[in-house]
Amino acid sequence: MYSQSFEIRWSDLDANRHLANSSYQNFMSHTRMAFLVENGFSQQELVKYNIGPIVFYEHIFYFKEIKPEDKVRVSLELKGLSEDGMFFQFEHNVYNQKGENCARCDMMGSWIDLKSRQLTALPEHLLYPLEHLTKTEDYKVLTKEDTRKFGVKPKHLDKV
Repeated sequence: MYSQSFEIRWSDLDANRHLANSSYQNFMSHTRMAFLVENGFSQQELVKYNIGPIVFYEHIFYFKEIKPEDKVRVSLELKGLSEDGMFFQFEHNVYNQKGENCARCDMMGSWIDLKSRQLTALPEHLLYPLEHLTKTEDYKVLTKEDTRKFGVKPKHLDKV
């Protein structure tokens, strides 16, 4: 299982003096990007193929608060991946220094071609490290339909 460790900084706290929601997201994003960079997804490589990662959603479940004196470890496991690597789903768990699971996140994303602004498959050599990341017990091969499983659609404002 891939993981990163973090110390809680003053700027990571909210008005209740515990870890802010945005800090959870920042720690998880940092963990994902650290894994990707360590596995060939450098900025140079992303520029070469003109691709970038996008997030469809992040569902975070909070179990135990994290306070200023805590240290955290954020894990990364593969929950799903499409055959061509276009769609990916990660699970993060946030643990305190006692090993207690304080939060869990289910995150889904994709890769976008930065010129066409369309979703795109991963080059074969970048797909390999994702396929070999530790998988969750409920891992599945993703399809486009999985990205729409919640049925959430935009609700636009009426034109004024």
